[in-house]
Amino acid sequence: MNDFNTAETGQRIKELRFSLGFTQKELADQIGVAQNTIAQYEKGKAKTSIEVIVSLANILQTTTDYLLLGKE
Repeated sequence: MNDFNTAETGQRIKELRFSLGFTQKELADQIGVAQNTIAQYEKGKAKTSIEVIVSLANILQTTTDYLLLGKE
């Protein structure tokens, strides 16, 4: 995971969230964080725990590798 980049991960979270039609609040409610936390993730200003990455991957119908590294 040496190539982990919070800004790029945030952009992937945002793109997937939009493609599935979720608001930041809806996504936040599903993983148990505040809407502002999702905004910070998407801006690359907050790091996520591995537990949150796993939850996001499940909800956003993707893999942890894609969220973290951009690899399918």
